[in-house]
Amino acid sequence: MAAAPTETRPLRRHRPFVLLCAEQTAGSVGRQITALALTLLAVTVLDAGPFAASVILALTYLPGALLSPFAGVLVDRVRLRRLLVLATSLQALVVGSVPLAQAAGHLTWPHLYAVAALSGTLTFTLSIALQTALPRVVGPDRLLAANSVLTGARTIGQIGGPALGGVLVGLTGTGTALTAGTIAYAVEALVLFALPAALDTPAAPQKAPGAPPTAALRAGLEVVRRERRLYRMVLAGAGLNLGSGASAALYVLYASRELGLPAWQLGATYATFSAATVLGIVVARRFGERLGPWRTTRICGLVAGAAGFLIPAASAGPALPLLLAYQVSYGLAVTVWTISLTTLQQLIAPAGLQGRVAGFNQAALLVTVPVGALGGGALAAALGNVPVLVAAAAIALVAGATLWAPIRAQQRTGQELPLADQAQ
Repeated sequence: MAAAPTETRPLRRHRPFVLLCAEQTAGSVGRQITALALTLLAVTVLDAGPFAASVILALTYLPGALLSPFAGVLVDRVRLRRLLVLATSLQALVVGSVPLAQAAGHLTWPHLYAVAALSGTLTFTLSIALQTALPRVVGPDRLLAANSVLTGARTIGQIGGPALGGVLVGLTGTGTALTAGTIAYAVEALVLFALPAALDTPAAPQKAPGAPPTAALRAGLEVVRRERRLYRMVLAGAGLNLGSGASAALYVLYASRELGLPAWQLGATYATFSAATVLGIVVARRFGERLGPWRTTRICGLVAGAAGFLIPAASAGPALPLLLAYQVSYGLAVTVWTISLTTLQQLIAPAGLQGRVAGFNQAALLVTVPVGALGGGALAAALGNVPVLVAAAAIALVAGATLWAPIRAQQRTGQELPLADQAQ
């Protein structure tokens, strides 16, 4: 990976990085408001049933699962800043079309489904593009610290966005809330436009004449296959998401009906997860610098997988303390895991293949969430919640444990890893 110019300024005074932090907060607020308002609009205005509402959620994930590898090729070959600005501007136009159609009385199901699919496509394309931009903005030596800060900026929006969206919907209606989401995307586009023009230099050469269309995709897949750490992380992340997707799909039903938790206790467990996420952001850099991103990823993957057993254990023990323990351990571990995994991916992947590597990784992580949720729900209907929750935790634990299997020596194609990561 080509190194960015050496920077001595602290990250808080590094203007391009500060712009990325502002983008993460504005974009996260916009996405959270949009997700809440679209679902409420479908339920309150179009009288959606459970299936129609679930289709909207599925359409926000499906494009990312199917198109992320192709988006990675695009990110590697186009002017990056221009792509970022164009994608966020399109996001504002797509989401803004909904309140306009509602005001005109022409809102339809095909329109709402198209908005969910297009918005999801743009969101996950932006995610890949921003992962690719960060190493070029701060350089490899400060990636761990930068990823920790960006996760914190994004978390602010993830925590505050739903609350803001709920207040706007309650006071002024879904149309105004979606307008606010549109404004957040417009602000995001303006912030990205202020990034350095140097990002508009493509990281990869243009396609060679006569090269088959699939050659660029195969190049990215070959990096993931050859770099055994990347390969293990993709498999482990897919397994963890498969298990946690099944657990998440059953969590509310299990906690409220089977365990009898009142609504305030259920809400307290989610609040605990948010607090654990913030703690994970605070400690991620310290863990990563002391242990190295690879060892940190291995440890946190194992802890995140094992934490899932606390959910079914709540049926045999004190329910609320065990669920709180789950949210603390899982929230902390999965936050540090995500930051370390992203940093390691950026360090290993060659400069001209950053987008494609991120695209394949994102596709594997996204496709397993709905598969786990749908599979867990179907099996729980036949077998009951507890057996499926135990099986989901076992899948997640095995996935995390695969990171500990020996890896044969190899020649890396990207940035050399920190010394703390050299030993297997």
